[in-house]
Amino acid sequence: MYRFLFSSKWLGYLLLAAIFASACVFLGRWQMDRRAETLAEINRVVTNYSATPVPFADAGDQFNQLDPAMEWTQVELKGSYLVEGQRVVRNRPLNGQPGYEVVVPFRLATGETVVIDRGWLPIGNKNPGSPDSVPEPPAGEVTAVVRLKHPEPELQRGAPEGQLASIDLAAYSAQLGYPLLTGAYGQLASETPPAAEMPMPFPKPSTEEGTHLSYSLQWFAFGVLMFVGFGYAARQQARNAAIDAEDDDEFREGALHSAAAAARRRPPAQRKRKKATAEEEEDALLDAQGY
Repeated sequence: MYRFLFSSKWLGYLLLAAIFASACVFLGRWQMDRRAETLAEINRVVTNYSATPVPFADAGDQFNQLDPAMEWTQVELKGSYLVEGQRVVRNRPLNGQPGYEVVVPFRLATGETVVIDRGWLPIGNKNPGSPDSVPEPPAGEVTAVVRLKHPEPELQRGAPEGQLASIDLAAYSAQLGYPLLTGAYGQLASETPPAAEMPMPFPKPSTEEGTHLSYSLQWFAFGVLMFVGFGYAARQQARNAAIDAEDDDEFREGALHSAAAAARRRPPAQRKRKKATAEEEEDALLDAQGY
């Protein structure tokens, strides 16, 4: 009944179903991988974001090479801002609004220099392509608490003077002409003494898992449903073939019964005429033979 499954047509359908299901499994696993990354990020935020700040003496190595598990860790820095090295970073939207971020080198009491991202500024109305004003950091000795962040990759595009295309610490250091610790930078949490005017502080990262799990389950379900649909189509094809065969048998049986019934319903006069015709043919044959 299912021999048609071995035809080239149905084997092609099966191949297409297998390809589609494989693609669904790939997409489902990709969503699961993204979910795992999201959960790891959430765990880092929950663990590190509001934890007690760590002195630079205990976390200095992270500014040379940041351990991913240490991202968002709060570190206390003591030193002073190098205002002449201040830059704004382009194309930094926040809550759907375009703007900039303000980065400033920070010279530590130990002599090293790190980069602090002091906050966000909206696009300006006076000069296109730059903020209207950039708040100055506090002068003199400052105690800053920052959250560790990975540096950003270099972007293959330029930026106007006094601006950066990304927080690429190596390129920033080359532009300044003096060394920076390039393994991480700090996103400002607080500073003492406070500045008279501050850029807008960064919001806390989201700890919502998102829709990765539901999307992955949907893709897996689509892969299974493809084979369910193939099985249903094959079942319908087999049922239709069985119904057609049954209809053909009933038609042949009906034709035979109709012929037999027609013969039984033939009138007697017609049968007599046929018998008389047969006798006349027999007599004519005898006359021809001389009897």
